[in-house]
Amino acid sequence: MEQAAAFGSLCLTVMLVVTRPAVGRFGRLNPVAGAIPGVVVMIVAGVLAPKDVVRGAAMLWRPLVTIASVMAMTSVAHRLGIFDRVTRSIELRARGPVPHAFTTVFVIGAATAALFNNDAAVLLLTPIVVPLVQRLYPRRQHLATPFAFAVFMSAGVAPLCTSNPMNLVVAEAAGIRFNTYAVRMVPVALAGSVCTYLMLRLVFRKQLEDDVPARGREQGSLADMGGGPRAVLAIVGAMFASYPILSYFDAPVWIAALAGAVLVCAIGLREKHVTRAHVFHGVAWDILAFLFLIFLTALGLENIGVTSTMRDVYASAPADGAGGIGLVGGVSSLGSAVLNNHPMAALNALTMRSMEGDHGWRTLAALIGGDLGPRLLPMGSLAGLLWIEMARRLNVEIKTWDFVRTGFIVTVPTLAVSLAVLWLETLIFR
Repeated sequence: MEQAAAFGSLCLTVMLVVTRPAVGRFGRLNPVAGAIPGVVVMIVAGVLAPKDVVRGAAMLWRPLVTIASVMAMTSVAHRLGIFDRVTRSIELRARGPVPHAFTTVFVIGAATAALFNNDAAVLLLTPIVVPLVQRLYPRRQHLATPFAFAVFMSAGVAPLCTSNPMNLVVAEAAGIRFNTYAVRMVPVALAGSVCTYLMLRLVFRKQLEDDVPARGREQGSLADMGGGPRAVLAIVGAMFASYPILSYFDAPVWIAALAGAVLVCAIGLREKHVTRAHVFHGVAWDILAFLFLIFLTALGLENIGVTSTMRDVYASAPADGAGGIGLVGGVSSLGSAVLNNHPMAALNALTMRSMEGDHGWRTLAALIGGDLGPRLLPMGSLAGLLWIEMARRLNVEIKTWDFVRTGFIVTVPTLAVSLAVLWLETLIFR
């Protein structure tokens, strides 16, 4: 009975989050509303107890504070026009051949995902890049599709644990410090990004082999950046610079993130373009609540033995061997594509905590699979579903078959390369 309730709750949650059905005058369900019924069923069936809610809160409050802080800073930076300068930067570099513009968009997307987070990169840059491409190439509207994919897929393996909300949750649960994560994952992310870029160029080679420069109208120059935006950039830079220092002394990075957010918001509120409402609504509280509810769902599955089964599967191969790295990464990528990356990441976090010995390499392999797996199927991530809907509103139709085909061609070799780099690192750091 408990097992049926737990698995039924997971299926119900995934179905509601992926399909987001309309409920009368309330409109389409948001992720929180989709996750609540599953948690309620688990509590009623006795799969989840009040102590599990307390345990989940104790495990998640630090990463959630960090994620909320980054969201607030991203919102203020956007309101102050910092991302408008990203648009202008792309435009100035898109006046040459199309491949040059494509490369610029991909690099900016990867950098934005690394410094802020992957969801922010996809959801902020898509409505910037797609209209820009449509304006710059008025007679070549077919270019909007490959550029949209460049934004979505440039946010690959998170080089920093702060670059992906779920990676931060899993790394925190596994006790992986900021510096340890970065040393291992920056080379993996770079190799994966190069592979992703090359495969995208291969998939869209016919559209991108175009040496005719952009001929659309040019946007006027932006005004000089004022003191407020400059101060925000300085604080964000100082905050990121403090992460490795704090990690070196075993201090939590959430302190720097929270301090940075407080300072950035204080500066932003002095500007006329930013209000308290902008700061408050800039934090996606529903996403934070969704992460917590998904983690509670994973705790329920842990209580009925799912993580024990996963532990046995993962333990069937050496933790730092090629087989172990490939097994964990492959299972995590498929699980993320089918179940959605959030519940799969939460299950991986709990599974790794229950394993004996050093499980750091397995955790990193699981994160690689969780970062790349959502590219295989549209249901793999909430950001992917929102990206498809956003592209549709911008008159770019991303068909399911095109998503799956492009995702498979690009992701499979990228996953293989990324896991191979991680395995080579196990040989170096033994």
